[in-house]
Amino acid sequence: MGKKQIEKMNHLEGLFYEGGEKNGYDRKVLNKIWEDWKKFASYAFNKSHATCYSWVAYQTAYLKANYPAEYMAAVLSRNLNDTDKLAKFMDECKSMGIPVKGPDVNESFRNFSANKHGDIRFGLGGIKGVGTNVADAIIEEREKNGPFKSIFDFIERVNLSVCNRRVIENFALSGAFDCFAGVSREAYFEENGKKETFGETLIRYGQSYQLDKQNQGMSLFGDIADELEAVHPEIPKAEKWPRIELLKRERELVGMYLSAHPLDPYYIEMRFGCNTTLMELKEKEKEKENYRDQELVFGGIVVDYVQRPSKTGNLYGRLTIEDYSGTYEVMLFGDSFVNFSKYGIIGNSLIVRGTFAERSKYNQNVEFRLKSIDLLENEKGKMVHNIVVTLNEDQLRQAGMIKDFINDTVKENVCELYFNIHDEEHNQHILMKSKFNVPLTKEFITFLEDSEMSYEVNRKI
Repeated sequence: MGKKQIEKMNHLEGLFYEGGEKNGYDRKVLNKIWEDWKKFASYAFNKSHATCYSWVAYQTAYLKANYPAEYMAAVLSRNLNDTDKLAKFMDECKSMGIPVKGPDVNESFRNFSANKHGDIRFGLGGIKGVGTNVADAIIEEREKNGPFKSIFDFIERVNLSVCNRRVIENFALSGAFDCFAGVSREAYFEENGKKETFGETLIRYGQSYQLDKQNQGMSLFGDIADELEAVHPEIPKAEKWPRIELLKRERELVGMYLSAHPLDPYYIEMRFGCNTTLMELKEKEKEKENYRDQELVFGGIVVDYVQRPSKTGNLYGRLTIEDYSGTYEVMLFGDSFVNFSKYGIIGNSLIVRGTFAERSKYNQNVEFRLKSIDLLENEKGKMVHNIVVTLNEDQLRQAGMIKDFINDTVKENVCELYFNIHDEEHNQHILMKSKFNVPLTKEFITFLEDSEMSYEVNRKI
């Protein structure tokens, strides 16, 4: 029973009944005992083990309930190298209303941590190319002499023997310097007349400043020299990079999208136009017989694409797409390769339709079969038709606030607006159509959910 060896249990069952009856015990009593043993053998352990598990479960439940940000920060730090689990716990943070923000040289510690506002900050040590030595040096200086006031204050104070040009650039691209006003991420890579980037200029300035400060300490005129102010290099004006490029570089350095997500412009299409997430799709794939011939619609951004020759010499493609929940590989064979390989460009935001079906009439194996791929941009504004907001008597006065979201200048995702008035006393519903249409946006949906108004999108009327 302790080893959960069910085959041995089955082998001994006959001997147990035979010996029990020989010793005068009733068959019903023996059966009750044996069935209890079988349940015990399916999943059980000794009492001391159970006590330890219960105690740990109580402690973690207490921490999650009373220190949610600190608890989830510890969970994220523990699973930093497991991207699937990390995505799962990031979703858990969202459901708990805990923002997970990018790295910040004025707030982040080595690992994920909670700040004074109850937000979670990404750890400096988790940024690619940074390492624990750099993170520790920055944290030590910040705790000793206070937060960094500007990028120049940072470069004047930090240990430049560990904080080199590459670190500065990685901090800039990951958003760790976003706390410094007036300097965009692009500015650190803007070149001056000497073909020197602003990041390189900062390093040279910082080295010169720290050397001068060291020399002042040994000077007879140190008191006078301390009063002299350093001349900061000019912050260049840089052309904005495409949003997708900034997010791509951020993801390369921290392993995930934090400041935003490339799919955010298609929030409505992803939430209401798709019927499965990629994480759910992977789970459905394990029980694909149960989903045979059901149309599956999902969206995502292309993060990888490869094409290779098959054993027959024909080319096939493997398209890896990612949504908010995880990644999934879509295989392109035959006509699918001919028709859809053109979408295999990293950064493309796609909407994919397919089903679990038999591979062919000659091959009965059930697999995901692709039906269509299109750019999410082409589907924008076409996947939602109406929204029905249900209001009870207490919520009627809040309905007037919805007019703030009706905007004639917004043309995307504009749909018909209905109100479903619920009379709780008589349990009756009255459906009323608004003369105004409403743009279905993330902000509008957030407002409805925060106001605890129930709603339905694309209802058949």
